[in-house]
Amino acid sequence: MEPREHPAVTPDVSCLTQVSNNMQQSKPSRWPWAVVVIVVAAAGWWLFRQNVPGVDDAPPAAQVPAASAPAADATAPPPAASTPPIQHPVDQDAADAALPALADSDGAAWDALSQAVGNDGALGLLLREHLVQRIVVMVDNLAQRSLPRSAMAMQPVSGSLQVQESETGMVIAPANAQRYAPYVQAFTQADAEAVVGVYKRFYPLFQQAYVELGKPDAYFNDRLVQVVDHLLAAPDLTQAPAVEPDGKGRFRYTDPALESLSAGQKALVRLGPAQESEVKAQLRALRSALTRM
Repeated sequence: MEPREHPAVTPDVSCLTQVSNNMQQSKPSRWPWAVVVIVVAAAGWWLFRQNVPGVDDAPPAAQVPAASAPAADATAPPPAASTPPIQHPVDQDAADAALPALADSDGAAWDALSQAVGNDGALGLLLREHLVQRIVVMVDNLAQRSLPRSAMAMQPVSGSLQVQESETGMVIAPANAQRYAPYVQAFTQADAEAVVGVYKRFYPLFQQAYVELGKPDAYFNDRLVQVVDHLLAAPDLTQAPAVEPDGKGRFRYTDPALESLSAGQKALVRLGPAQESEVKAQLRALRSALTRM
């Protein structure tokens, strides 16, 4: 039986409720929204679809009875919810004054991204429809244990995971990195400042999509920076990671520490060392631009 790669744990589709409502009449086509999310998207999708699986989530801890507390005053008003302070505000003066409605933004976002990237081959790796919404969902899930396939913003990588035998067991083969080469090249060669410039122009739409995702008091640019930092914290491996069959024709990381990583960090770990270094360098450049808006 030829082994196949595991799709990264059971998807948590609750985060896709709003996006699903916005996508009922279309199907994915190419690269989404024209923003720095191109960075995060590129930093992870190459291996998401064929991502090495994670271990099952641990069962919830037993409930410990809380200490007795004075009964709450039934007449007292509930505490007001506090809105977290914005850490990385986006200059709204830089937003496009003639932005289309979110539901009609695909064409404008695609054109703006095309001008910023200037590489039709790179754009061909992305999904085009519902650009903004799809990327917002993807970014918000990169730090989770699983990434729903329906949240993907890029074309799937062709082929299957390549492994080889070593003295210590089965490892991901160095040749496997070639499957991701076009994605890494497209991501790392993009002008970070130009991409972030497009992101700023379209930011109100990204924020709207994030609110519609069920985040009314959250700021999307803060979340984006947080996710970039999370990806940068992925371990830097000096040798190919060991994998093992899971008994179902799939693979999982042998090291429990690697197997417990998030979907986004697993994606980076699956790259070759040189590729991971290049991607992280671009992520740092994007983060710098994102925090100077």
